[in-house]
Amino acid sequence: MFSRRPETVMGHRIAPPRLTVMAVLLLIVYVGAPVLVLTGLLDLGMQLMFGVCTGLWCLAG
Repeated sequence: MFSRRPETVMGHRIAPPRLTVMAVLLLIVYVGAPVLVLTGLLDLGMQLMFGVCTGLWCLAG
């Protein structure tokens, strides 16, 4: 993005921010899993109300 001078602390260069493995895992747990559960429940509700499966579960089974 923007080119800036590397920041230093007591003469040592600070590493730039980066995406870590832990950040990816937390993103999956706190964003991915709830979205998957919510959409699965919506699909189940549609199937129970209208009798037509509209989700990916139908392709698997």
